[in-house]
Amino acid sequence: MLRAMYSGIGGMSNFQTKLDVIGNNIANVNTFGYKKGRVTFEDLVSQQLSGASTPTENRGGTNPMQMGLGSTLASIDTIQTQGSLQTTGRDLDIGITGDGFFIVNDGNQTYYTRAGNFYLDQQGNLVNSNGLRVQGYGVGADGNINEAAGIGSLQIPAGMTIPPQATTEATVRGNLDSETVVGNSRNIEFYVVDEIGRPHLIEVSFTKDSNNEWSYAVSSESAAVTGGTTGTLEFNSGNLDDDNTELTLVFNDPNINNVAFNLDFSRITQYDRNSNVDIYSVNGNIDGTLESYNISSTGEINGVFSNGQVRLLGQIALASFNNPEGLTKSGANTYQVSNNSGMPQVGFPSDGGRGSLTGAALEMSNVDLSEEFTEMIVAQRGFQANTRIITTSDEILQELVNLKR
Repeated sequence: MLRAMYSGIGGMSNFQTKLDVIGNNIANVNTFGYKKGRVTFEDLVSQQLSGASTPTENRGGTNPMQMGLGSTLASIDTIQTQGSLQTTGRDLDIGITGDGFFIVNDGNQTYYTRAGNFYLDQQGNLVNSNGLRVQGYGVGADGNINEAAGIGSLQIPAGMTIPPQATTEATVRGNLDSETVVGNSRNIEFYVVDEIGRPHLIEVSFTKDSNNEWSYAVSSESAAVTGGTTGTLEFNSGNLDDDNTELTLVFNDPNINNVAFNLDFSRITQYDRNSNVDIYSVNGNIDGTLESYNISSTGEINGVFSNGQVRLLGQIALASFNNPEGLTKSGANTYQVSNNSGMPQVGFPSDGGRGSLTGAALEMSNVDLSEEFTEMIVAQRGFQANTRIITTSDEILQELVNLKR
């Protein structure tokens, strides 16, 4: 049989595979996180008709004579280039800029995906569209990310509450006008919280005693306050001249639960400008209920509570691979580790080359329709050309058969 016929058959099969891959790319042009495929060919084994000869004293060398026996598939690649980000305005849509993959789990198997369209299930678990749980780091008792515990499922439970925390620190800063008339005062007010979440109004009065001296008095409508509630602030060149700038104040009332806080005056100055001294910071909070949440570019899930507090709820983890093109496609926009992908390197976004996250956005498919249609035309013509090889080979065989007649 003619070798060309088998070369044509192999070529048709190869171009059919190329068309299959192109069709799959076009079908997934709007699939979030999809990475296009690419087919490459290589020539098949060549038949040796004669070998190469070496030059002699009187005659030059000759090249080998080889006849190619067609082509075969070299690879079907997954092209892991970055897709464009589409803004969606939805809090649970997350796009990756970089080489990382989200980690999702069904309890028995871990998968990796670039599609960041996530949802909350009945229990508040963060899941993908197929119910696989998104993996990340939880929060420890100190309110910080507990990286040492490893990754697990992330939750954003509706109606989540945080308990009240008693005030322990309060800081006053600002300026007391050096030109204030002796005897005039500047008053400020702020609230502190006891351990069961009740707020208590604190009043601080600063009175000018002399050129560089002010007296202060601390009081509350809730109950008497003890622990240095009165004293003097002395200034030198506009700055406090002594170390007696931090007070430890306690409510003298057994019905007010455990409020003992430090009041810091060390940031007060006395310059020739308007008085603007005021409370700078107060810790502690009343109880609060989760009202909203957002996801930062580093993968932190921040919950916003009704008491104004912002607390970490979790940290999305990303995985990177030495050879991401070696991952095995598992369907549903997911991949699995293969023998040639390398093991996942799990960690925080923006760390170790894993890329950063964009909230309220999704990564689109990296399929370029103009490129795919061009490749489709090339594949179609290649397929047609290989059919001509078979047709021509058939005509030659027919002529050979006709020699007998």
